[in-house]
Amino acid sequence: MADLALDPRVELNPPLVTGGQTYADLTEKISSITEQPPPKQWYFGMAIAVPVALLLFGCLTYLVSTGIGVWGNNIPVGWGWDITNFVWWIGIGHAGTLISAILFLFRQKWRTSINRAAEAMTLFAVACAAIYPLFHTGRPWRAAYWLFPLPNEYLHIWQNFRSPLMWDVFAVSTYGTVSLLFWYVGLIPDLATLRDRAAGLRQKIFAIMSFGWRGSARQWKHYELAYLILAGISTPLVLSVHSIVSFDFATSVLPGWHTTIFPPYFVAGAIYSGFAMVVSLLVLARWIYGLQNLITLKHLDNMCKVMLATGMIVGFSYGTEYFIAWYSANPFEQFTFRNRAFGPYWWAYWTMITCNVLSPQLFWFKKMRQSLVGMFIISIFINIGMWFERFVIIVTSLHRDFLPSSWGYFRPTWVDIGTFTGTIGLFLTLFLLFLRFLPAIAIAEVKGVLHGQIQREKGDH
Repeated sequence: MADLALDPRVELNPPLVTGGQTYADLTEKISSITEQPPPKQWYFGMAIAVPVALLLFGCLTYLVSTGIGVWGNNIPVGWGWDITNFVWWIGIGHAGTLISAILFLFRQKWRTSINRAAEAMTLFAVACAAIYPLFHTGRPWRAAYWLFPLPNEYLHIWQNFRSPLMWDVFAVSTYGTVSLLFWYVGLIPDLATLRDRAAGLRQKIFAIMSFGWRGSARQWKHYELAYLILAGISTPLVLSVHSIVSFDFATSVLPGWHTTIFPPYFVAGAIYSGFAMVVSLLVLARWIYGLQNLITLKHLDNMCKVMLATGMIVGFSYGTEYFIAWYSANPFEQFTFRNRAFGPYWWAYWTMITCNVLSPQLFWFKKMRQSLVGMFIISIFINIGMWFERFVIIVTSLHRDFLPSSWGYFRPTWVDIGTFTGTIGLFLTLFLLFLRFLPAIAIAEVKGVLHGQIQREKGDH
């Protein structure tokens, strides 16, 4: 092992910033993305994403004007694509908080080039998720205010705080607020950098957004303390938010839902799907803007390892569910899980297994973790599989009730499909706008990593 470490051909700890970058090079490269006209690929992406986002607003307008009967929900499947997509989008947002907060507290330097984009992705995913609990009421202007803790004299009745819908509102709103603060505080030094490079109206806008940042020792002291506090607040949210979302199901008495494994199972799945989405987006951003020296294969390799670990946890959870159903000797539980694998929705179940359990096993091979095309395809498969996981949990537990006369088969309508497709368009539109107008990589943090890297190289020499 000592001979291996001394071999100059073996790089045990590859640098996180490559290409012989200087501090000025970092500032110029990241800032120029927001200052120069975007590449053709950006316009191509917007040409696809914006019309799809407009489809969302069209479907929501039709939903409000007609009623939620235009969705495919019906007896016995009272929950369909609305709750499936809500849980899926909430899960997508978890990687941003994990990368930003938990890895920051553990002083993992490889987070610095990817945390800004992951945090932005969290906000956009939460925005897409919030659409579903808001519009599932059918008439949001008549029902949404019941979700807020207003004084009793305004509503003449207290809210039902035992309702999982209330738990979701508080969890998601708290998560979104803290994530927004965490993201924006991290942006302030970089917004000041853009302010100092800009002129005219652009400079005035960045001057307002940067809150008079000058980079003094006093400001850096308060900045680092605020960032640390927000990281500490955000860390339990990674565990609490998706645990609360899992209680939507786990506190019921339906076979396949009332299980204590759901909170850790949902949290692991959320981190799994979130990292997959980060990989998908950053591989594209790396290609569009030529960020190979800042988002290196080391960053992507580490994220692939996280996906492999969380994918194993998710696969273990699938097996645990079946073991508990068998060990309980409860005929209703056994029927539910047998129905998932071999009933009318067998195709959804085995798609879930293939995408979530089998495809990430390729990440055991370093060659696959170093292949941009390979990791991009697998990350897409993982998010497809995680969507099917939520679909399988919800629909296959509902479509066959205790009475065979109540059995049914859920089919989404064009409004279901259009709304979900539209949220993907909205998410991509917001992410592309973020890449265009704000620094997608944390300039100040990457400079700190580069400084440490330069000091180590000097020490080696």
